[in-house]
Amino acid sequence: MTAFQLLKTEGKARRGTLQTPHGEIQTPVFMNVATQAAIKGALSAADLTDLRCQVVLSNTYHLHVRPGDELIRDLGGLHRFMDWSGPILTDSGGFQIFSLAGLRKIKEEGVRFHSHVDGRLLFMGPEESMRVQANLGSDIAMAFDECVKIPSPRKYVEASAERTARWLVRCRESWLRFRDEDGAVNPGQMLFGINQGAVFHDIRIDNMKRIAELELPGYAIGGLAVGESHQEMYDTIEAVEEYMPADRPRYLMGVGTPSNILEAVARGVDFFDCVMPARNGRHGHLFTKKGVLNIKNEKYTRDEGPIEEGCSCPACRRYSRAYLRHLFKAEEMLAMRLAVTHNLFFYNRMMEEIRESLDRGCFEEYRKNYSKILDQRI
Repeated sequence: MTAFQLLKTEGKARRGTLQTPHGEIQTPVFMNVATQAAIKGALSAADLTDLRCQVVLSNTYHLHVRPGDELIRDLGGLHRFMDWSGPILTDSGGFQIFSLAGLRKIKEEGVRFHSHVDGRLLFMGPEESMRVQANLGSDIAMAFDECVKIPSPRKYVEASAERTARWLVRCRESWLRFRDEDGAVNPGQMLFGINQGAVFHDIRIDNMKRIAELELPGYAIGGLAVGESHQEMYDTIEAVEEYMPADRPRYLMGVGTPSNILEAVARGVDFFDCVMPARNGRHGHLFTKKGVLNIKNEKYTRDEGPIEEGCSCPACRRYSRAYLRHLFKAEEMLAMRLAVTHNLFFYNRMMEEIRESLDRGCFEEYRKNYSKILDQRI
């Protein structure tokens, strides 16, 4: 029996659970992004509990650079460090190193790059990424991979996907070794492999077949939402999904808008993460079931209503649109906190509704009602 249980399906959409050392995850799920062990917008781990967050995502690269993964290990691991008792997934750092395009050099052994904090030269490969994630003690560790930009030449994408598959073999060996060591921070840590191949479907499929042979606890589709169209993203998911093990969780990395999530659930995806709800919130862009509103607009100056009628988040329960607009105009930090609070609650509540619709067998109706309007500007 695997840690993931597929409870039911509706078309390609899936309803399941994943058991982790820090609790059971109900899927489909959106992971709230705490890159540096904190949500940008001044939210604490205690706030996330109130916002119905199931899983926190933190970043290997950032925590390795600052404050240091060994320090976090010595202080009891990431759960204790940030006072979060639920599941944590750590990204491997591959995407962040990819984003440092002018500061890195990729070779078979790994990547040499300069820290964005102080410029010092660092090295990370499969073994180093697994060691850092073992020190952090996350429940789900992501494999070290290369995320190529879209578009990229086919020859480069093919070579990169092959190297990522070779790196995954090394990740698996290191993950098993670190997990079984005496004094391991989290002996139950799981490893998810990452499928790559840009938008070349044949490369994606070949890569997925190859990494599925390793029989890992879960698999992700990486390297999307980095320049391709939404339709190219959906077509790529459809091409790969058929070859992803049905009895393992499926994670679409870095995606996305509410509509993106609904469409990806319909195509068989279980896990999601994105900085969008927090980032948009910090700029006054708020998600509602009628679309996205810009709270800075003048029409909200005297609006006494909540951000969204019927929303039970802490911001909507207590404050008006007029007050929130005032806070943004006055550049008060509370503005960002309240806006991010609402947006994360919206995403987590939407995932609850998706799961409930799958439980009742009416997901397709829910998708039709909301997929086209959630991303529209009000």
